[in-house]
Amino acid sequence: MSGTGATVEDRAELSERLWAAVIAKDESAAVREVFAAADEGAGRESLLLEVLGGVQRRVGTEWAADRISVAEEHAATAIIDRVIAALAHRVPAPARSGSRPRITVACVDGEWHVLPARLLAEVLTGRGWQVDFLGAHTSTPHLIAHLHATNPVATLLSASLPLHLPSAHTAVTAVQSVGIPVMVGGAAFGEDGRYARLIGADAWAPDARAAAGLLADGLIRPEPVTRQQVDDLPHLADQEYTLIKGNRSALVRQSLATLETRWPGMRAYTEVQRERTAEDLAHIVDFLATALYVDDTELFTGFILWSAEILRARRVPPHSLRTGLDILGEELRDFPRALGFLKAAGAALPAPPATRTSSRPGKTA
Repeated sequence: MSGTGATVEDRAELSERLWAAVIAKDESAAVREVFAAADEGAGRESLLLEVLGGVQRRVGTEWAADRISVAEEHAATAIIDRVIAALAHRVPAPARSGSRPRITVACVDGEWHVLPARLLAEVLTGRGWQVDFLGAHTSTPHLIAHLHATNPVATLLSASLPLHLPSAHTAVTAVQSVGIPVMVGGAAFGEDGRYARLIGADAWAPDARAAAGLLADGLIRPEPVTRQQVDDLPHLADQEYTLIKGNRSALVRQSLATLETRWPGMRAYTEVQRERTAEDLAHIVDFLATALYVDDTELFTGFILWSAEILRARRVPPHSLRTGLDILGEELRDFPRALGFLKAAGAALPAPPATRTSSRPGKTA
């Protein structure tokens, strides 16, 4: 394997060996595989993005398919993170003498999926930028304090889950208010960057290399202007997002109680099963609130269809989601936008399997 000349087959073979080491929780073997590839001439960026990034994406895919557990997913992610750190010292970035200006990279408040931002920071460091990497779950006040102290030429914010779009919006407007341009990236902003444009970010990048290219071209510093979130998203004036977000706990609790009365089988649930059901309802409410924030039915419907696939992989009838949506619709009957989103998601779900009448009440064949 050599530098940029490494073949797809080379990377595929390395990725398979790395996957085997990671899933076996053998950190030493994982480090050896990556170091050996680097010693043979594999490019630093290629190892970071195609190999380590690719294995991390596979971790997520395997979890979603219920082929690895949450604990295994966490262990694998932790190993990949440490391999990235080890590689950073094995193949050091260029010396800072004469390097590019300072930039800040961080995950938005509430975002714990740190690896995409970590990979971005390593790529930019390798291209000569002076990178302040603030890590996961960076609160906006702490971010702004850091920017006042360092005055970077740009701030790059990462978010993987759409749930964090409101936090991302808050961070973007706050950073721009001190006259620093903001680039955003990550799955939360949509495959085409639609939510980045919606919240007024100065730039959006689909991946680390694209982000590096945009930075090299230069981002324009905005005039420091203070604006409210409703200035970008006038639909927030109807208060549906604010009211549902503020009453989340009560809404989940009431929906859970209603579900128990309509689904007698829940009475036999263990405490763990009840907690899981409550968590599922809470996720539905959270994604509904986020969809209301950006006023996008597709965001909520996409989450519901993804949830149906997750349930199917775990051998839970996905049409059970429909009952939860119906109950939430009854609770939110005075919220027209929310009700429309719930109905659209319910209509997108596959129809429940046909049943025939049983001679015993409450039983289906």
